[in-house]
Amino acid sequence: MERPKIGLALGSGGARGFAHLGVIKVLKEAGIPIDMIAGSSMGALVGSFYGAGIELDRLYKLSTAFKRKYFLDFTVPKMGFIAGKRVKEFIRVFTHGKNIDELSIPIGIVATDLLTGEKVVFKQGPVAEAVRASIAIPGIFVPEKYNGRILVDGGVSDRVPVSVAKEMGADIVIAVDVSRVKRNAEITSIYDVIMQSIDIMQTEIINYREIASDIMIRPPVEVYSSRAFTNIEEIIALGEEEAKKNLDFIKKVIKEWKGQGF
Repeated sequence: MERPKIGLALGSGGARGFAHLGVIKVLKEAGIPIDMIAGSSMGALVGSFYGAGIELDRLYKLSTAFKRKYFLDFTVPKMGFIAGKRVKEFIRVFTHGKNIDELSIPIGIVATDLLTGEKVVFKQGPVAEAVRASIAIPGIFVPEKYNGRILVDGGVSDRVPVSVAKEMGADIVIAVDVSRVKRNAEITSIYDVIMQSIDIMQTEIINYREIASDIMIRPPVEVYSSRAFTNIEEIIALGEEEAKKNLDFIKKVIKEWKGQGF
């Protein structure tokens, strides 16, 4: 019997994006297929690692061992504090140097063209370059120069890329938003200023995108810092819990798709 194609739209959110792993794990265990993933920023990183065929157990271990020192290669601030070469190599190693179209499922990686303001969606080409562009938080990471473009974080143009998943052919889109504004947040660094500003600017836009998605999962991870790669186990657990709360609704949406069973 024909079934709907199910796409995940994984949003940006720095360290909070590890909650995406918990969502993926719960969907897999529930037998809900993931036919494609669209990801912005941390959502692109998690999605591409999953698409590279890394087992979820290994991804869990990798994420809890993830430390900022693995990707912090500071540079003289001109276009950003972090050069980003180290993180690009980290991504290349763990995705086995693959191109996007060589991954096990279709992955759409979202970045933003800083000169034109356009959303750029990578569906082919090297994974490492695309993800490096997608995580290039303006003012923090040096932008990624690729094919004549200057690219920054996908979250700037599309924080939770529901429309990208639809364009990729998804009949049903499960969106995961891990970047809600933390009210009265402790602002102690330029990173906090930039991240909080992006979150605020995106808040109204995401309310519209929620309507466009079939299911919106919002793990309550705003209590955690987006920049401190600590509490990763708790962040993943919140992703699992929120996905479990939505399972019955997800199954209902799938079952009711064009009135067909599943």
